[in-house]
Amino acid sequence: MTPAKRTTTKTRGPKLPSSSKSTPVKKTPAKRTPAAPRIDSLPTNPFIHEVLGLASKQRSKAKKVEALKAYEHDSIKSVLIWNFNETVISLLPEGPVPYGDGEDQQLLNGSLSENLAREAAGGESATRQDLQGQGRTSLRREWTKLYHFVKGGNDKLPGMRRESMFITILQQLHPKEAEILVLVKDKILTDKYDITKDIVAEAYPDIDWGNRS
Repeated sequence: MTPAKRTTTKTRGPKLPSSSKSTPVKKTPAKRTPAAPRIDSLPTNPFIHEVLGLASKQRSKAKKVEALKAYEHDSIKSVLIWNFNETVISLLPEGPVPYGDGEDQQLLNGSLSENLAREAAGGESATRQDLQGQGRTSLRREWTKLYHFVKGGNDKLPGMRRESMFITILQQLHPKEAEILVLVKDKILTDKYDITKDIVAEAYPDIDWGNRS
């Protein structure tokens, strides 16, 4: 007797779509982090705000140090010493700088330092000076006058005269240079620029951080 043949039933799983019919997965392009500006990107004899801005935008401490070294100048050192040296004491009132002229104070909105900050950020001019015209100078040219504004520099200078001189310099400087002075007098430069005392000390090892008052 011939045994009956067994019929085997195959269990089939769910039918998968063919690869040709699959829905393509959209890839989100990776966001690229903007490259830090080149160290050699500044013109000869740059503004101090350009040097500090360049150093601030570098991603590493080493690059920040390199940027400061590349544009080393006594004017930059003077500003950084005033800001970071605890023994350098400002003889100017802390806080916003008012206008020296009462008429300006009435006509213009906000303090002088507030309006300079607005100009530095690209806002409407509030000091009534054309950036392309005469009267705009730089800290590179004016830094030798900064001793008038700190203790031990010119202590005999009357306070009102000192404040008047400071206001005059602010109004003559490029707004971004003036903004630096407003920050430095209160030792808050780091509110705008990502630069520390350690970075400055490494970039300029010849700075004496001793008692200067």
